[in-house]
Amino acid sequence: MDSLITAAARALATGDPLGALKRVALREDAPALALRGIAMAQLGDFVRAKELLRRAARAFGTKVPVARARCIVAEAEIALVSRDLDWAAKTLNGACATLELHGDRLNAAHARYLEIRRLVLVGRLDDAEHLLANLDPLLFPPASRTAHELVVAGIAMRRLQTKAARSALERAKRAAGDARIPALMAEVESAFRVLNTPAARLIARGKERLLLLEDVEVLLTSKALVVDACRHSVRDANKIISLATRPVLFALARALGEAWPGDVPRDQLLARAFGARFVDESHRARLRVEIGRLRRMLRTLTGINATKQGFVLVPRRAREVVVLARPTEEEHGDVLAFLADGEAWSSSALALALGASQRTVQRALDSLAAAGKAQSFGKARARRWITPPVPGFTTILLLPAPLSGD
Repeated sequence: MDSLITAAARALATGDPLGALKRVALREDAPALALRGIAMAQLGDFVRAKELLRRAARAFGTKVPVARARCIVAEAEIALVSRDLDWAAKTLNGACATLELHGDRLNAAHARYLEIRRLVLVGRLDDAEHLLANLDPLLFPPASRTAHELVVAGIAMRRLQTKAARSALERAKRAAGDARIPALMAEVESAFRVLNTPAARLIARGKERLLLLEDVEVLLTSKALVVDACRHSVRDANKIISLATRPVLFALARALGEAWPGDVPRDQLLARAFGARFVDESHRARLRVEIGRLRRMLRTLTGINATKQGFVLVPRRAREVVVLARPTEEEHGDVLAFLADGEAWSSSALALALGASQRTVQRALDSLAAAGKAQSFGKARARRWITPPVPGFTTILLLPAPLSGD
């Protein structure tokens, strides 16, 4: 490897893409194409970066398997950053196996971290933890240790294990300082802000207040019965009952939770659950049916008693009933939660992460765009969506992962 290639590689390793391009911008050999691709990715031109890396992989061919595998790993990282989550995991696994076979443990580990980060994004936390357990960060340089601790913190935050998340971020901060890469330091600081900004609203006895993630963690292990509007479930410290696929039942549960210890008149329940403006006997009959279904589903956590005017919750073990809601509530909040991470998402990647159909996600994006809350760039398969984050709020509770106890 010549001196210019070596110098460009060192520049990229320290987060200096312009320094790397100064050395290889006019070269067309395979190593230079690969380094140019990585530099363009660091500068944010992902389309050009992928083109250069593919050219480099073809130029290396099968005679230089390690270099070709590195190009595949770099392309997978670009796909992850640009939120193209349907890239072939088998291809990345093959590249990782090639790197391990030839002793390139650092890049093989980097490939594993990419797969782990993808699993975290789509909410497969158990799979991510299983892969993470096989990696020892102490064997790698500071930049890789930072990536490891950021993944650990991300999993802990999604599981609402705030002490573990804070400890991981402290380790990430030290490793990023050792690496002296500004982009890594900024990523760690961004993760710290998630822990220190409101994550949810508590609604209890007619009053509201904002909660941090650690406050939510304490609440979910308390003796309260929680109607969780972030996950569409009803839970106490020992049991969770999901109503995510039963929107009418959840609307009834939330209305009853917000009114506790009082009751909710039947007309108000009909308006909340069915949007009924004019009430007749058929509406009342349907309400009785749905209340009966809700009563059966929640029977281990709470009773639902009829009153003269409506219905009231009667918790079996809990001392109080509270509602946990998003900091700000609006239509298509789940889509906005992903867009708020500051990255550009494709509609197919959003559909994969949300577990929804792509057409449903596209309708939501069109609605958000019409309201000025999201914007797109590019066309056809290259179209990406983005929106700035909501100032002062974290969206961690909106992401697709089970809360502890699920």
